[in-house]
Parts: sequence; structure tokens; C-alpha cells
Amino acid sequence: MSYAIIRNEKYKSGNLKGIYRHNERKNKNYSNKNIDKERSHLNYSIKVPIYTYEKEFERIRKEYNLKGQIKTVSNIACEYIITSDNAFFESIGENETKRYFETAYKFVCEYKDLGEQYILSAKVHLDEDTPHLHLVFIPVVHTTDKEGNAIDKIACSEFWKEKDSYRRLQDAFYGYMVSNGFNLERGTPKEQTDREHYDLKDFKLITNYEDTKKKLENMKLELPKVPELKDMKKFMVNRDEKIINEIIKPKDEIIEKLYKNNVILEEKLSKQANVIDAAEKYQKERNTILADNEELHRQVKHLEHEYKKKSNNLDYDYSNRKDELEKEYQEKSFELEHKYHNKIHKLEKENAKLHKIIDKFYETVERFINWVCKKFAVPEEYELIRDFQEETQTFIDPEKQLKHEKREKEHELEL
Repeated sequence: MSYAIIRNEKYKSGNLKGIYRHNERKNKNYSNKNIDKERSHLNYSIKVPIYTYEKEFERIRKEYNLKGQIKTVSNIACEYIITSDNAFFESIGENETKRYFETAYKFVCEYKDLGEQYILSAKVHLDEDTPHLHLVFIPVVHTTDKEGNAIDKIACSEFWKEKDSYRRLQDAFYGYMVSNGFNLERGTPKEQTDREHYDLKDFKLITNYEDTKKKLENMKLELPKVPELKDMKKFMVNRDEKIINEIIKPKDEIIEKLYKNNVILEEKLSKQANVIDAAEKYQKERNTILADNEELHRQVKHLEHEYKKKSNNLDYDYSNRKDELEKEYQEKSFELEHKYHNKIHKLEKENAKLHKIIDKFYETVERFINWVCKKFAVPEEYELIRDFQEETQTFIDPEKQLKHEKREKEHELEL
């Protein structure tokens, strides 16, 4: 049976750049030799970060007004690594594998009432030995301030404050995945097993690595052949039955028992050989990581030297041109201010003139209507205006006429 696996890591602000480049596959080369770059195009995101993890953290912190004091040594983000084993993913197929990770994503959103808004990124990797999900989130707790107001606060220690936090996480994750139709067993958390973690050097001493490896390479198990009782009886035809029961049968039983014990021993030695192979693989990966780390340190020192050199040159150029740039800025500023002042004055004069023309136009129209009414004996001015507007579909008021024409055009476009 396969296990429901979820593991948590805590990160400080200084770690975010590295895990961003690894999770989002921004590096050109990787020390992890299990990554097959030709399959990296198969990776996909359940939640895509807008920016880098560092900038995304600051964006979310400001947008949701997250409280909490952040120091250099503070853990400000956590990462769940969610997976199972290859046999499980091969048995459920591609579509169910995708549903497995999407279901796990929903679990994280709901667990401890975290909320999807506090997830920085969720990336599924299919370019390594086993499919797995990297889910990075901000450990936010929902609490109250001293005045009793509800607040959201970044507090990793409070998010994982219970002594059995990881056992609770394992229990909740297992129950959630099983309730959603995945046939899995619950993994055993580290806090229950009390297993110690050793580095490779100590591991080799404890397991007598070199000596065991040499013995395994040279060892050939020769299991004794168990003689069958019927063959023995051919030579015992004239012997007393007591000899068969008291000597032959007990001997057969001893040989059979030794045979089974040797089979068990062979299985145990094979398992130890697998552990040793895994330890060798770990040592190679560790050496590669150390070499890459040393190279990165050299590159950082070189970049720091180049940065200081360029920074000094920029400071020198800026100090020499500072007065010249300030003078040029003042001249440009005065020129633009004078230019726009004249333009604004001109527009104000034109605006005043237009107001006078419009006022005169209204006055003229009013006098014209009054004259027409008297000339042609029209009893009321409003009747003349009403008839004119209905027959010509034209308003005397220019603003009403413009709105009318606009509605007509919109109506034509709809048709």
C-alpha cells in the first residue's frame, strides 16, 4: 500500500530567492542529478506567483495588511512537499495524479483556515524521479490585537505552536485525501518513530559501511541442499524405524530450518545493500552541492567587486555633473512653466469669448421666438417651441440636442 506523504520546511527571507529559482525552474543547471531538463516542460502550476517569492511576499503583506514583527532570523514562509510513491502514481494514471495534487492544494487552503490568498506558489514537478508538489505559503494566524480587533498576523511559531503539530498535519492530510477517494495509508511522522538523522560519515561508522560493502561484494550464499526423506529411506530399508524417527527426521528438520534462516538472511543483506547504495548516491549529491556552492561563492565575490567598481565610477561622474544637471533642470523647468502659463492664459481668454458668444446666442434665439410669436399672432411661445421640436426633431437647447443625437447614434449601432 502507498502512503499519503506531506512534509513541511520553514524558510527565512534569505531562503526565498533560492527556492524560487529551484521550484520555478529558473536555473540553467542543477546540482540535483535527478532533474531531467528535457521533461521540465511537463511541470505545471496550480497557482502562479505574480512576482518572485520575495516580492510576492511583500505584495501580499501590504495588500492584506498582515501584522507581525519580521526580523532577519524570522521564519516568514513554509513549504509543503506533497507526494506518494511511483507505484501509486503509475496505478492511478495522469488525470487522477493531477486531481491528487489539486485536492492537496484545496486541503492546504482549508487547513487551519489559512486561505488561498496566502499561498505564494504551487508547482508540480514531473521532471524528477517521483511526481511531487512544492507549495509555498505564508504562515498566517487569525487572531486579535490588544484592543480585541480581528487581525491576520505572520507568525510561524504560532502556526506550528502545538508540540504534535506535524502529527496533526499528517492525520488531517491523510483523512482529507482518503475522503476524496484516494486509496492510501497514513505515513508515520518522525516525532512518533523517534528516529535520529545522521550525516553520512556517522551513518557509515554506525553501519560499518566499508566492511559490510566489501563482504557483500565477495559473499556467495550457498544454501545446503535439503535431502528428501524418500531418498534416505532407500538406504534405510533394513534399519530400525526408531533410527528414522530419532535421527533422520530431526536432521531433516534442522536442515530445513537452516535453509529458511539463510533465505531470511539473504533478504536482510539485500536490503542493507540497498541502504548502502542510497548512502553512496547521497554522498555524490552532497559533494556536487558543495562544489556548486563554492563556485557560487566565487561568483558572488566577483560580482561584489564589479559592483563596487561601477558604483565608485557612478559616484565620481555624478559629483562632477551634479551642478551642471541642476542648472539645466532649472532652465528647463522655467522654460516649461512659462510655456504652459501662456497656453493656459490663451485658453482662458478663448473660453471667456466662447461663453459670451453662447450667452448672446441664447439671447438672440429668445428674442427671435418672441418676434415670431408677435409677427404671426402665435398665442404662446412654448407652443411654437413645442411644434418646432416635434416637427423637426430638433431641440432649441444645444445640450439637449447633442444628447438626442448621441442616443440616435447608439440606437443605430444596436440595430
